[in-house]
Formats: sequence, structure tokens, C-alpha cells
Amino acid sequence: MLETMERSRIAVAGASGLIGSALVRSLAADGHEVVRLVRHAPRGADEVHWDPGRQYVDAAGLAGCDVVVNLAGAGVGDRRWTPEYKRLLRDSRVLGTTALAEAAASLPRPPRAFLNGSAIGFYGETGDRVTDEDAPPGDGFLSRLCVEWEEAAAPVAEAGVRTVFLRTGLVVARDGGAWGRLFPLFRAGLGGRLGDGRQYWSYIALHDEVAAIRHLIDGETLSGPFNLTAPQPLPNREITAAMGRVLHRPTVFSVPAAVLRTTLGEMAGDVLGSQRVVPKRLLESGFRFAFPGIDEAIRAAA
Repeated sequence: MLETMERSRIAVAGASGLIGSALVRSLAADGHEVVRLVRHAPRGADEVHWDPGRQYVDAAGLAGCDVVVNLAGAGVGDRRWTPEYKRLLRDSRVLGTTALAEAAASLPRPPRAFLNGSAIGFYGETGDRVTDEDAPPGDGFLSRLCVEWEEAAAPVAEAGVRTVFLRTGLVVARDGGAWGRLFPLFRAGLGGRLGDGRQYWSYIALHDEVAAIRHLIDGETLSGPFNLTAPQPLPNREITAAMGRVLHRPTVFSVPAAVLRTTLGEMAGDVLGSQRVVPKRLLESGFRFAFPGIDEAIRAAA
């Protein structure tokens, strides 16, 4: 693992987000030099200016970086998917990734690895079909977005840099992300299944998400897409039951599919959709989950 290696210089875009902030804390705790990409004027040597919307990166600030981790992008569940917000979701990922990949590729000594954010939304609706990294992309908005997001890293891959795509599932965390919105509802006794609850959710504990990213940073022969999800995705109704079990709260409520479609619009398709995604390549690479089960993942977050 990375903590056994010599001190590395690692650049992180999206360092203030749920996953990025946890990754930065983990790396810094083990003595690695972390450089955060920021939109404001840098306040120290540990910050590098970038403006993803304008496709600008201060490439000189990336000099000497051994690894670049790109987790930047507007929150998929933060707002209703209006045409304007869908444009922001795309631009914040595709334009930023293109700029960062080009900047890293232009360095006299490019980084040894470039890890780019992605999501299991790449696969679209999978129903109850077990889906691994060999599956083709789906056909919805998120699928097309993930395809573009990954393709935007082409400049650094073409420069010979080991490139990894982090196809992340639903991160189980108390604060932030989709799960951060669920915890208060369930603690108040207002949690319940969404729709008929039969749709599969592919989740991962935040601890395991960070550990998997560090495993992929360290894996000198690992490249391409990796699903960052726990080994056994579950239907929403089973996850609902687990939330009630761990938090000791009733889960008698349910949100009808029609209400979700009215409230969330197009985004409801992804809440009600089913994705049974498994981390085949991650397990084959030797990674071991600390919190593979849903009860364990919820307890770790609670």
C-alpha cells in the first residue's frame, strides 16, 4: 500500500468534496505531500490555481507531482436536472478533466499515474443483471456523461501515463453525498423504500472508497476502469431495512415512484433505476474491503 512507499507528491482536484477531503486527510496523515487544485488565488505552496470552466490549469504547479487524482465535478444530486444544470454537470467534469489531462501531459516529467473520477452511471439501467467492467455503456444522460468524462482524459493516457477510471457507486457516508441526505430522514423515523424497493443499489463505505483509490494509486500495473462498489449490491428495500436495523428506527414509510418523478424530474430515473454493479477488477487486483456488508458500511458511517 501507499503508506509503505516513500513520500509522494500527489495533486488532488475536487479536494473539498466528500471523497476528495477524506482522501486528502488519509494521504496527509501518512506523510505524503498533497497539492490541492483550487479556484481562488493560491494561499500557499500546497495549492495550485485552476479554472475548469475556462479549461485553465497552472501546469507549473503540477511539476514534480507523482500522481494526479481528479475528483472534481458538480454534485449530480444537488439540484433538479434543468438543461442549465445538466450543462454544468457536463462542463465541470469534461472541461476540467481535459484541462487537467493536457496540463499533466505537457510536463517535462509527467506524473506516473492519473486517476480520473467516473461513476457506475456509466452502465445505465442494468436491472438484476450482475454487471462488471466488461459491460458496455448505457444510453441515458449519466451514461453519456461518464463516457465523455473518461474520454476527456485521453491526452494524458496518450502521453503514456498510467490512467485509471474510478467508477464509483453510492458512497455510504454520514455527511455529504446522497447517503448524507438519507441519514437524517432515517434517524427521524421517516426513512423508507423508494418506489417498489426492488431496484439494486451498488454502494461502498467511504473508508473503502478511499482505501480503494490508494490501492489504485499504488498499483503500478493497474489501469483502465475499476468499479468502486461493495461486492454484493442489494435491492433498495434491503438497504432500507438495514438502515432501520442499524439506526434502531422504523422504516414504514415509502415514497411512490410517481411522487419521485414529480419531485426530481429526470433524475428520478436514476433513483428508481437498478444497477447491480460488482467490483470484479478491484477484487482481482487483491483489494480487500474493510466494510463489505451493508450493516457494516452503515455502522462505519453512523
